[in-house]
Amino acid sequence: MARFLAAPRARGVLVGALFLVTVSTGSDAETAAGRLAGTVVLGPQLTVRRVKFDLYADPARRSAPAEAPSLADEMQNVVVYLESVPAGRAPSPATAAPREIGQEKLTFAPHVLPVVKGTTVEFPNRDTVFHNVFSLSKAAAFDLGRYPTGASKSVRFSTPGVVKVFCHIHSDMSAIVLVLDNPYFGSPGTDGRFAIDGIPPGEYEVVAWHERARRSARKVRIDAGRTTEVVFEIPLEERADDG
Repeated sequence: MARFLAAPRARGVLVGALFLVTVSTGSDAETAAGRLAGTVVLGPQLTVRRVKFDLYADPARRSAPAEAPSLADEMQNVVVYLESVPAGRAPSPATAAPREIGQEKLTFAPHVLPVVKGTTVEFPNRDTVFHNVFSLSKAAAFDLGRYPTGASKSVRFSTPGVVKVFCHIHSDMSAIVLVLDNPYFGSPGTDGRFAIDGIPPGEYEVVAWHERARRSARKVRIDAGRTTEVVFEIPLEERADDG
């Protein structure tokens, strides 16, 4: 099993991703498709402690900071995907299985959900309070209205893009639906390793995405029966108001 790589200590200004690309022979050279695999290394800046508010808690009790996520936990919020796959290489559009972002303990779970365009996402309410899921994003603007525990509402995402999801009632709740135009995507495990199988041979641009990091992309070549390896290093995006 691959070992999680420790992130290097940041020095000075944060930079974009570092890519190391190699090609290794697969076990079946006759396979018509290729494979993209690799490792994601996250910088320590991504372990940021966030304040979590509970509007229904005892008013005498202050809201406490949420636990700081570990780098392994933050891996689930990374998406590696192929961008702009030429027509004819991606499979014909099909009805994608519904996906889900649940609402439980005043949190959206998962926080980041990658889907192929045309996918319907359910938003079930498993809390004992009302929620009101909405988005003002260009790729999908919607407002599902207030609904109680046990109820669920859904949205079909047809336009590729980043859809930021919130709750009108609980301002600290947020999630992201990353809508992609092809099915060649995946997220790394807690060890940082990922793999995308069944890719038609050709040259592609591969992107490693995290909501708080700069867009990181590089061209890679996929050969039939082979595995292309790539390593991404993702630091926190530097913001203008950082002091």
